[in-house]
Amino acid sequence: MDNTEYFLEFETPIKELKRQISELEKLPVVDEKVKKQIVELQKKCESLSKEIYTKLTPAQKVLIARHPQRPYSLDYITGIFQNFIELHGDRNFRDDKSVVCGFAELSLDEKENISVAVIGQQKGRSLEENIYRNFGMMHPEGYRKALRIMKLAEKFNMPIITFIDTPGAYPGIGAEERGQAEAIAKNLEQMSSLKTPIICIVIGEGGSGGALGIGVGDRLLMLENAYYSVISPEGCASILFRDSTKWQQAAEALKLTAQDLYELGVVDEIIPEPLGGAHKDVQLTIKNVKQSIQKNVKQLMSIDIDTLVKKRYKKYRNLGKYKIVKK
Repeated sequence: MDNTEYFLEFETPIKELKRQISELEKLPVVDEKVKKQIVELQKKCESLSKEIYTKLTPAQKVLIARHPQRPYSLDYITGIFQNFIELHGDRNFRDDKSVVCGFAELSLDEKENISVAVIGQQKGRSLEENIYRNFGMMHPEGYRKALRIMKLAEKFNMPIITFIDTPGAYPGIGAEERGQAEAIAKNLEQMSSLKTPIICIVIGEGGSGGALGIGVGDRLLMLENAYYSVISPEGCASILFRDSTKWQQAAEALKLTAQDLYELGVVDEIIPEPLGGAHKDVQLTIKNVKQSIQKNVKQLMSIDIDTLVKKRYKKYRNLGKYKIVKK
């Protein structure tokens, strides 16, 4: 991962303060006066960071969710699990590189390790990587590959962990010709009744059916600055306002942040991120995600499997229920 710090537009004041600090630190002679200036600027930078990052708008959270230095699925897979073995192909058409699937070991505590199935949508960091990974947008064969691994997990009583990070399913002609909608729909149907615990984690972007195709589970966890939505803010603005530049207004209306979705009962748990986003301290973020996975796996494994499937069904049937309150 590139260690050069990348700043978003709304982070420009912080970038300027850090530039000033860096220039002072590079002076040939750093006397007491300069040291005092550095300390003052550092305090100012820390105060400004807290002010900005604790009052993020939905649009700003979308930008952080898309941050190019944000940890991706493979970062979590290598940081959380041991002995990961990747499996390829849907046994029908080809291997979709936008989704990584396989089996691994998860340590629940110092004494107990269990086998789990891991599925993660994977983006690239360079243009070449993004082309290889199709920008994290799955083809129908990707959903079929994921389902193949999920069915194997059910057969061998392995919990399933999915990492969601996609702007949406790939909308190309070839994908539609090979049954994109059918592949996603079948995953929704099958995941709703799989007889094994399923934990889904939104780690960055959670775009539309592309995310939901691996997002039906017993627990839906979400990183603090991720987003999960029926459509991208730009797409929503294009349809509702006939103007994609109004995407910030759309982001506000969509209620796509982790906090909004937790209040609506869509998300079961918000996983905290370091101040400023997951990319500010990748190892701490991975540690937080791991602890949440361990806790939820233990809880789900203690529930009778038939009861678990019934609770999962009820969970999704209850989404969208509302009451009309007469004034």
